[in-house]
Amino acid sequence: MTRILALETSCDETAAAVIADGRTILSTIVASQAAQHAAYGGVFPEVAARMHVEVVQTVVTQALAEAHLGLGEVDAVAVTRGPGLPGSLVVGVNAAKGLAYGAGKPLLGINHLEGHVYSPWLLSDREPPDFPAIVLIVSGGHTELLLMRGHTDYQRLGGTLDDAAGEAFDKVARLLELSYPGGPAIEQAARSGDPLKQGFSRAWLDGTWDFSFSGLKTAVLYAVRGQPYGKPLAGAVEPVDPARVPDLAAGFQAAVVEVLATKAVRAAQRFGARAILLVGGVSANQALREALIASAPCPVIFPSLSLCTDNAAMIGAAAHWRYLAGQRDALDFDILPTWPLAG
Repeated sequence: MTRILALETSCDETAAAVIADGRTILSTIVASQAAQHAAYGGVFPEVAARMHVEVVQTVVTQALAEAHLGLGEVDAVAVTRGPGLPGSLVVGVNAAKGLAYGAGKPLLGINHLEGHVYSPWLLSDREPPDFPAIVLIVSGGHTELLLMRGHTDYQRLGGTLDDAAGEAFDKVARLLELSYPGGPAIEQAARSGDPLKQGFSRAWLDGTWDFSFSGLKTAVLYAVRGQPYGKPLAGAVEPVDPARVPDLAAGFQAAVVEVLATKAVRAAQRFGARAILLVGGVSANQALREALIASAPCPVIFPSLSLCTDNAAMIGAAAHWRYLAGQRDALDFDILPTWPLAG
């Protein structure tokens, strides 16, 4: 049995976990900062880094205790190396280096996106996904469409050219005067709305696997202001009419979901996928899950709700396969804030 202690501090979650054989969660601890960042309507990078410093030792101690292991009993220490906020990444990487050096354990720097990819492998009550698979990563900082041919073997098909899907949810939530994080708030508001009453156009970017959500966000702004799209905004900014919020939220969500689901399904058909993996924070969106399941030519697999957002368990799952492949990183490696998973 391979047991890996994993740390994750790429954004605003301080997390540690112990994972056995890439599939079994022996422990998972997440210290969320969402409440602290809510006042800013998004993550405040300097605040995030300081809070990681305050709690990283505690979450590691709790993760080892919950797994009933000492540091000397794990086989390796893994940590998110990137992508992410530089200040946040530094805290986790330095903590992991200290742990690995002190215990004489191998150190592995893991790509945060690869962690999300491997989150479905932590569904230990079902068979792991088959290859080839289409992976749709949708989160606050990333929207990527990948072809996964085998373990750690990826081809990037496309991604967002501007806002990530989760980022668009957060920004539109602020326009609609909803709470942070925006994804759950918009999903809740949309349940009582009619997407046809406030329809928005889709940026299909024909001929590519890429996405664009910036224009959709701007269209919502014009709709909130009640002004024709594309013309200069004029007049004082008035509070959004609460009665319009459900329809605006439903129309926005429907536009995002349709483009994401359609492109993922088309990619699965094009490449003969045996599974579609829906991962990342936005994978918790029920409308997106249902849209994919309704039209996919193969099984759609997504992590449990607790593993959709950032966590260290997924980093440990990915690290298992890197460990088996022989990855061992030197103690002097640096963070990679813009590290792509595949070219």
